[in-house]
Amino acid sequence: MSETYKSFDIWKRRGAHELVRYRCFEDCSTGRFCIQSADFYRLPITNDQIQSLEKQFIELLLDQSLFERGESFASIEEAIKNHDESLA
Repeated sequence: MSETYKSFDIWKRRGAHELVRYRCFEDCSTGRFCIQSADFYRLPITNDQIQSLEKQFIELLLDQSLFERGESFASIEEAIKNHDESLA
């Protein structure tokens, strides 16, 4: 079974010294959205941290089908809200 996704990032500022990058996907066949993960950045940012997050992103994507892992949503806003609530 072939699965096709469009990946994109959404950035959110949390306070004066923290950023969150949501790793978002849209299923090309259904138009539904999910969040694979969220990366948190605080100063100082190192190359090792960036490389580690990129490696984790690809490993998670290879590990299991995105849309089998969790819910999908009609909008990216709903997907982010659900992801944030799952972390709380």
